[in-house]
Amino acid sequence: MTKTPTHMHAEIRQIPEVVRTLLTDGIAPIKDAASALRQTDPGFIATVARGSSDHAATYFKYAAELTLGVPVASIGPSIASIYGASLRFQGAACIGISQSGQSPDIVAMAQSARVQGALAVAITNDPASPLAQASDHCLNICAGVERSVAATKTFVTSAVAGVALLAHWKQDQALIDALASLPDALAKATAFDWPALREKMASRNSLFVLGRGPSYAMSNEAALKFKETCQIHAESYSSAEVLHGPVSIIEPGYPVLALASRDASENAIVKVADTLADQGADVFVTAQTARSANRLAFARTEHPLLDPLALIVSFYAFIERLSADRGINPDTPRNLKKVTQTL
Repeated sequence: MTKTPTHMHAEIRQIPEVVRTLLTDGIAPIKDAASALRQTDPGFIATVARGSSDHAATYFKYAAELTLGVPVASIGPSIASIYGASLRFQGAACIGISQSGQSPDIVAMAQSARVQGALAVAITNDPASPLAQASDHCLNICAGVERSVAATKTFVTSAVAGVALLAHWKQDQALIDALASLPDALAKATAFDWPALREKMASRNSLFVLGRGPSYAMSNEAALKFKETCQIHAESYSSAEVLHGPVSIIEPGYPVLALASRDASENAIVKVADTLADQGADVFVTAQTARSANRLAFARTEHPLLDPLALIVSFYAFIERLSADRGINPDTPRNLKKVTQTL
C-alpha cells in the first residue's frame, strides 16, 4: 500500500481551484473563440483527440449537440498523419484537445482541417505547443504542471473549457452562472471516495462501467483509469447497449459501476442498474432512486450538463485510493509515460 500522498492525490485536490482559475484568468480566450464560432456558425464540428482527451471530446460532443443542436463527429487523426487524406471542412469547426499539444497526429489533423476551411480551436495545457500554433484559437486550460502519469486535473479542465466555450457560444446565461459555482461543487465531490466499491474491487480484476449521454464520456474515462492505475480490466458501455451482447458476461457478484447524472438519462441508467443487480451482478450507481443496486454518494452541481464533471472527480478520489489498496503507485503505471506522441 502506498504510504505517502501521491502526485495523483494532490492533483485531484487541486481540481476545484484550477477550474476556478480557468473560469477567471482563462476566460478571455474562451469568449474570443466563442465569438468567432458564433460568427462562423459552423454546420458541424469535428473533434480530434486521443486517450483521456478523447473522452473530454466525447463529453463535448454530447454537450454541443444538446445545447447547440450542431452535430459533432470524432475524426481519426491517422486520416491526416498516416494516410495523408484531406477531408472537406468548409463551414465546419475543428476542436483539437491535447493536454501537451505535442502529439504529431493530433497536430497534423488540426492543420489539415484548418487548411481545408475549418475554424480550428485548440484546448491544451500548453499555449505555446504545436497544436496551439496550428489552430486559430487556443484555450489554455490553466491546469499547471501535472506530474502523475494518469491525467486528472487536465481532463477535468479540458472538459470544462469545452463546455464553457459552448456556454459563451450560445450565450446561455443559466449555464454560465452554473459554471461559476462549479468549483465549489467539485470541492464537495473530492470528499466522496466510495469505500463500499473500493472494498468490492480490492480483489476483482474485471468490471463494466456504464453511462448514458454526457456521463458516457465519464464511463469511458473511468474504464481507462481502472486499467491505468489499478491494472483492472474495465469495459465502458452505454446503458442502452449493455443489455445486448455484453450482459452475457454477467454472473453472480460481477461488479458494475453505473455513472448516472441528474438529467433525462438518469431513470434509464437506474433501470438498467437495477436489472443487472436483479440478475446477480454487484451494481453500484450514483443515484438515490435505485431499488436493487447499491447507491453511491455524489455531489450535485447547478446544471445537468455539469453533473458528470462532479462524478468523475469523485471517481478519481475513489480510484486513487483503490490503487493504494491494491499496492500500486498510480503515479507510475507500468509501461506508460506522461506524454505519448503518435503518428
